[in-house]
Amino acid sequence: MASREWLRSAHEDGYDSGEITSKEPDARRALEEAKIGGSYYDVFQKAIQPFVAPNSRVLELGPGRGSWTRAILSLVPNGEVHTIDLHDVTRFMDPSNWPGRLHCHQVTENDYRFLPDAYFDFFFSFGVLCHLMREERREVLQQALPKLRPGGYSAHEYGDWIKLDAFGWVAGGMPQDLKFLPDDESWWPRNDSRDMALTARAAGWRVVTPDLDILRRDGIIILRRANEGFWSVRGQRTRSALRRLWRAAWS
Repeated sequence: MASREWLRSAHEDGYDSGEITSKEPDARRALEEAKIGGSYYDVFQKAIQPFVAPNSRVLELGPGRGSWTRAILSLVPNGEVHTIDLHDVTRFMDPSNWPGRLHCHQVTENDYRFLPDAYFDFFFSFGVLCHLMREERREVLQQALPKLRPGGYSAHEYGDWIKLDAFGWVAGGMPQDLKFLPDDESWWPRNDSRDMALTARAAGWRVVTPDLDILRRDGIIILRRANEGFWSVRGQRTRSALRRLWRAAWS
């Protein structure tokens, strides 16, 4: 099954990561943390908090039931959080509870042209890129880039098969038959920190670090939109060259 279609069907009822902002995990979060090999509170502190201010505008992809959304909202009392999802997530978090601060957008494709350019300070996802194939990961990152202000940051959890092999498929809660499936039939397509960094650069991002290395099973990449204009002639030439190198590397 294509990864986007799997996301559409598998996450119809919304994904729940538990309470993020508490140092001690609740039962739901503890179960997830055991499988991923790390603390969501650490992710909150190291992959989100350093990159937002009280008035930041944040773009979140795939909020599910809103565990990470609520955590981000706690950091931006004077800012905004805009979510993008294949489903109507207002069933799980009513924007009227955060008037003027939470905006939920339902989409059918990775097309973010409806969002204002150079508007957001931070772009975040957790539990999304790990399910997307390489070309879909590049498409998401490329679509989102012009929506970030120059100098804005981005943080994303992704699957890393090298780390997964070291951590253990059983410990990571991963069915071992995934090892033998082609990516277009798998809900956990092949990826690692090198591939993720190449993909991000091909989409036009500057890689701050390919992996914060705070999760034993998965990676978290930190990206930044360069101050140089995304649509400048030099910027377009650089992105075109990176895409050619990226395609050559995986052809």
